[in-house]
Amino acid sequence: MANELNVLRPIFAYAAKHGLMLTNPAADIKRRKAAPKKITVPTREQFRCLIETIRESDGRRDSQQKAKAGADLVELLAYSGCRIAEAGELVWANVDFENNALTITGGVYGTKNHEQRTIPMTQALRALLLRLKAEQRPQMSDRISPTRKAKTCVSTACHRLQYPPFTHHDFRHFFATTCIEAGVDIPTVSRWLGHKDGGAFAMRVYGHLRQEHSLSAAQKVIF
Repeated sequence: MANELNVLRPIFAYAAKHGLMLTNPAADIKRRKAAPKKITVPTREQFRCLIETIRESDGRRDSQQKAKAGADLVELLAYSGCRIAEAGELVWANVDFENNALTITGGVYGTKNHEQRTIPMTQALRALLLRLKAEQRPQMSDRISPTRKAKTCVSTACHRLQYPPFTHHDFRHFFATTCIEAGVDIPTVSRWLGHKDGGAFAMRVYGHLRQEHSLSAAQKVIF
């Protein structure tokens, strides 16, 4: 509806201006607020089963070898909060094991907001990167993930497990929700995600999780 209104208003305004119509019938029509999109986030158990199912593939060794890169990419998304395009551009020079940090640059095209960010490595992210480095023996300019997408293997695994059709972006949500449930404040999570609004968007999307965490924590308070 909003797109149609954006098209009709200037058309009717032009017609009214040139005497083809008396008034602009779309001038006073208010935009309908779009309902917030419901996010789908895998549970920890679903995520664990999903990774196992992707790695298992159809049981054949060559098939499992192909699926490995997809499973590794899904873990990278889930443990870093990267957007899929950002994850595909990560190179080993972005990894600082000494300071336990990962710098997300977005590569040639940059990140969504055109600013790089450095995030601390969670234990899971550090373990993943150490394993991949040992397996790949890479150069600093090599990409961390040999594949840029895992859509097919995720879709196949979701179908096999009868899960919702999770997307690349749902693993970014998984990262955010896991951090919030662990007690990390929303503004900090927002910075790790690369948001520039101080946490306003993250509050709208994940605010209910903070409330649930707050209620749960309150039950532990004894006077």
